[in-house]
Amino acid sequence: MMFYSFTFALVIVCAVFYYRAAEYEGSSGLLWSSLSVLISVLTWRVLHWGWLGTLLGQVVLFLGITTVRALRKS
Repeated sequence: MMFYSFTFALVIVCAVFYYRAAEYEGSSGLLWSSLSVLISVLTWRVLHWGWLGTLLGQVVLFLGITTVRALRKS
């Protein structure tokens, strides 16, 4: 079952992480966590990359958010 897998737990943990990080930064937590879930579903269910691909997608999302925020501040 999908709800008892390690990858599903990783999706939930990453979504909560991005929500909390966005609140800390003063941004929209719903937007960041939605992007996290979208990336997770894309890598896990559509591309069938498994938990390592899902984690890699989250790292790329983190780097993308960091880059955009750094460019907007300067």
